[in-house]
Amino acid sequence: MSEPLTQQGATHEAWSPDGPIPPADRVSEVAVLDALKTVFDPEIPVDIYELGLIYAVEIGDDGAVKIDMTLTTPSCPSAQELPGMVEEAVRGVPQVTSAKVEIVWDPPWDPSRMSEDAKLALNMY
Repeated sequence: MSEPLTQQGATHEAWSPDGPIPPADRVSEVAVLDALKTVFDPEIPVDIYELGLIYAVEIGDDGAVKIDMTLTTPSCPSAQELPGMVEEAVRGVPQVTSAKVEIVWDPPWDPSRMSEDAKLALNMY
């Protein structure tokens, strides 16, 4: 798998044993992040990426995408539906062959993980 993406938006060139994978033949990291930004927590009017719920995204050379995400609390009412919503959104990205979400709790989510845009939208200043 290529190096993980982080919320800071770092990007990495994908490689195969034969050298760099041409961009047309691999999953666009930007497209995956854009897909994540279409998923909203049903209780909060901000997308999950801006909320800071996405901890890591790994895109394999074979088009498999693995997402580590958390929830705002372990008792989040959306715990059952959000992972499926994320997988469905990412599977819609061209060249993605599979999408798997793993819920992680370390580090625990707190409001400091939210983007400035999310804090502004939720009046958290």
